[in-house]
Amino acid sequence: MTGDPSKFSSLKLKNEGYVTYGDNNKGKILGHGNVSNSSSQTLIENVLLVDGFKHNLLSISQLSDKGFKIEFVNTCCLICDKKSK
Repeated sequence: MTGDPSKFSSLKLKNEGYVTYGDNNKGKILGHGNVSNSSSQTLIENVLLVDGFKHNLLSISQLSDKGFKIEFVNTCCLICDKKSK
């Protein structure tokens, strides 16, 4: 989930309802699309564009379910697709 449309390699704009945050406020879903890493061919599909969302949020469990390998190191989190070595 992100509020920054420039993060998408492809984006389909469409009113798709709302997401509910932990404090019960809601954010309007403006569309969804694919986000890719500029330095590789890694593609994360079905990322939501949410109006006014100020952060980039990835669900570790959703990435894991889609076959991504997730590694936590001291200062960062590495996300590799199944094709990466």
